[in-house]
Amino acid sequence: MLAALEQARLAPPLGDVPIGAVVLDETGAVVVATHNRREVDGDPTAHAEILALREAGLARGRWHLGGCTLVVTLEPCTMCAGAVVLSRVDRLVYGAADPKAGACGSVTDVVADPRLNHRPAVTSGVRADECGRLLKEFFAARRR
Repeated sequence: MLAALEQARLAPPLGDVPIGAVVLDETGAVVVATHNRREVDGDPTAHAEILALREAGLARGRWHLGGCTLVVTLEPCTMCAGAVVLSRVDRLVYGAADPKAGACGSVTDVVADPRLNHRPAVTSGVRADECGRLLKEFFAARRR
C-alpha cells in the first residue's frame, strides 16, 4: 500500500484525484505502479486501476493476471471492479472505502457477484485513514 500511496501523491500536481495502484506478482514484487491520469490523458477511463491492469498485462505479455494482486488506495468503481474480475487477478487490496461509487462492497459488490466466472479475494481498509486523508485534503484544496 505504501507504493500505491506514493503513486497517489503524484496525481494532484497533474490536476488529478490522488488515487494510486500497484500490481504485485506471485512473489510480491511490483510489476507496475500507476496513478490516475484522466486529466493528463484526457481519458475518462484512465483510472489508476485500469492503467495498472493494462500495463501489467503488457509487462507480463498476457491479459490473464492470475497470481497477481492489485493494490489500490480507494475502493474501485464499477468500471474498475469489472476490470479486476476480467483480468483474473487473484487478490484485490484497497485502502479507503468509497461510499458514493465503491463497487467492491460499499454501493455494490461486482467482485463478489456469483454470476461472474471469477471472484478475487478482497482485503479492504488497508491504511484506510491515510488513503482517505489524502483524498479529503485534495478535495478541500479544490474547494478553496
